[in-house]
Amino acid sequence: MRFLSLLCVLCGFSMPAAAQLTLFPARSGDLAAPTVVVYSSLDEPLARPMIIGFQTANPDVAVRYEDMLTGEIYDRIVKETDAGERTADFAFSSAMDLQVKLSNDGYAQRSDMPMSGRWPAWANWRNTAYALTFEPAVFVYHKPSFTKEKPPSTRAELVDYLKRQGSAVFGKIGTYDIERSGVGFLFMARDQEQFGDIWSVIQAMGAAGVKLYSTSSAILERVSDGRFVLGYNILGSYAADWASRHPDVGIVLPRDYTVVMSRIGLVPQAAATPDLGRRYLEFFMSKEGQTIMARELQIPAVSPDVAGVNTANTMREMLGGQLKPVPVSPGLMVYLDQVKRARLIARWNEVLRLQ
Repeated sequence: MRFLSLLCVLCGFSMPAAAQLTLFPARSGDLAAPTVVVYSSLDEPLARPMIIGFQTANPDVAVRYEDMLTGEIYDRIVKETDAGERTADFAFSSAMDLQVKLSNDGYAQRSDMPMSGRWPAWANWRNTAYALTFEPAVFVYHKPSFTKEKPPSTRAELVDYLKRQGSAVFGKIGTYDIERSGVGFLFMARDQEQFGDIWSVIQAMGAAGVKLYSTSSAILERVSDGRFVLGYNILGSYAADWASRHPDVGIVLPRDYTVVMSRIGLVPQAAATPDLGRRYLEFFMSKEGQTIMARELQIPAVSPDVAGVNTANTMREMLGGQLKPVPVSPGLMVYLDQVKRARLIARWNEVLRLQ
């Protein structure tokens, strides 16, 4: 799997049903040490190497880590801020649109970091919201089903394959249900922006009896055992994890364009101790923190100072303009507009239903 080492093996969208709190005492042993409060959609066991790294660099700080759903992070920050209460010192979430909305609506404060000036322009919204990871959407396929031909590597090739195979692959294609999957909706919205003929792809998948799921694992499980031959627009982190444990799962970064999403970090406006929130963000953006992200968490790093596999630098060197990162900007909020969201979902359902 030549791109496997460049993809995350972290199932970052596997979130707890309710907020879970873990307290990491200061490594200095000071029971009265200041505590940085973190709201995050990254499960604590997976985030632990980053927390340990932060505390190694900041032994005088305790960490109160609360992992929760992305919507819960947004709702808590808004509710606590509007009530005049203190909220998290740092928020880290995969819901790009909601994080940018917090920033745009005044719920996040400016954080001028040592790396701010060198951070990629697409990954920095006014020194307030920072993209801290680099995660592609990929095609996944069942390797034994492609012994006589290569799997599709572009959307045009995907449409051609589905039309040629006809009934042989009917009901054996999977993708996200964009009504229930936030990342699925984000990828579909970007598809519509990047590919003028995207509805022909959806139409072809509908004609092939595409199955819709709210999670990546449901699709990858079926690809790994051969019930599905293909999965479309699957988050690379899930795909790489499954491929590492299931040799029949293959991965393709689509050659026409590969959408890249990111997890966003910010310091809330109503943070109880914003200076600690900025110290946490600074570590996330540092060479040390981004290296831990790439090597230990296995999440591709954004920092221009980090080289090697699992970095934006290496992926860009290999794939260049093929990669289409989702910019951290107010443009992300377009599909939070309920009318526009409903319109896209309605067309999606209509095109699939016509088949």
